[in-house]
This record gives sequence, structure tokens and C-alpha cells, in this order.
Amino acid sequence: MLKIKDLVVEVDGKEILKGVNLEIGEGEVHAIFGPNGSGKSTLLAAIIGLPPYKIKKGKVVFKGKMINKLPIWERAKLGIGLAFQNPPEINLKMKKLLEKIGKDGLQEYVKKLKMEDYTERDINRGFSGGERKRAEILQIAAQKPDLLLLDEPESGVDMENIYIISKVINELLEKNKRIRERKKSAIIITHTGYILDFINARLAHVMIDGKIICSGPPKEVLKNIKENGYENCEKCRWNDGRA
Repeated sequence: MLKIKDLVVEVDGKEILKGVNLEIGEGEVHAIFGPNGSGKSTLLAAIIGLPPYKIKKGKVVFKGKMINKLPIWERAKLGIGLAFQNPPEINLKMKKLLEKIGKDGLQEYVKKLKMEDYTERDINRGFSGGERKRAEILQIAAQKPDLLLLDEPESGVDMENIYIISKVINELLEKNKRIRERKKSAIIITHTGYILDFINARLAHVMIDGKIICSGPPKEVLKNIKENGYENCEKCRWNDGRA
């Protein structure tokens, strides 16, 4: 579904991504770990096409089409959705936005995410951390993208909200009952790994200084990080990226 080859990205003339390679198949969920400033959020921004992130080299191919120069709205139309780490306040009633982007069955997600009392309010205005994250996932549910880009969905959120958010994410990713296989994919950036207690990821990657230096089984990668820190990740034994 997604292929990234030798991706170099800069912001305001500073190189952030320094040759990232990543491939995510149809129906796969991948997690990305890494210290602050390592380029994780920049990677998601480059995939969706946010300014001021500029691709200087390499390719981003989605569903067989190179999307490097496509505007955000065309990437979204192709089936890419992004949930921000720190969602901004927007002077627009959530109900109005959902009406524009929403699809069938949206009211079900409003209820599951406990957002019934928020749709008449401006997006994120006065929302707590957990409420903002639930609002982000509701907007993703409205889009029903084929590739979900989730930037630290559990940061600043209590365990109850992590459970609520994870349950809906799983539903968005769940197997198609008719063809009996999952079709939607996701990239989840996480610091704590809590979200992986609820969502089954195929692979985890560690990003340091703008490069992916290690890929392997999520629980083992997380265990290695907790025990040895990020500096030991370059010595990991999973080097083919498709373990």
C-alpha cells in the first residue's frame, strides 16, 4: 500500500529525514518509536503533505502512485488520514466538519467515542487532552481512510481514553467480513507503547536522527528500548525490516 524510498525531507532549510526507507503492505499496522526530534512526526507530515515539510529527495508511493507533489486534499481523497499529536483549536462546529467529510454510520462512532455532547462545540475549544484525542479519532472515522497516520494517539491520555480510542481504531482497521482479510493499514507513532496493548502491530521501527535504524517484532523492540535505551537499538538483530 505504501512505499517510501530514500526519503529526504527538510524544514526551513534544515534536513530532518535523511534517507528513510519503509514499506507497509495492505492490512498492516506498523509502530514507530524514537526519541524527541528524531523525525517521526516529520515522516507522517511528509506522507500527508503538510507545509512547511519539503521532500528534497526520494519517493512516497501510495497505492502504486507517486504522491510527492500532490496537495493534501488529493492525498486525503486517495485514502490517507492523519490524527495529530497536538490537535489545534478550530473556529468551526464539529458537527459542520463531520457533515462535510462524514460517511454512513458516523453516529455510531460519535456514541462509541463519547462525543455526543461535543458536536455542537467548536473543534477542540476547551477540550481536555482525552477529549481532543477522541475528537481526532472521530474525524478519522468520518474519513474512513485506507491508511491511518496516528501521531502519539495515547500521549496525555488516561488509560480509559486509550481503551476507548483503541477500540474504535481497531474497528476502523478490522477485517472485511466478506473477503476475510484486513485491507486498511496504519502507522502509529508511540513513545510509551501503551497503545500496542490494544492494537496488534505487525512491525515496530526505531527512528533516530532522521533514519530508521532498527525494525522488528513490536513487543521485543519495546522491551529492548525499556531495558537498554535507544542507543542500543542499532545493535538489534532484526535488520531486514520485514521480520
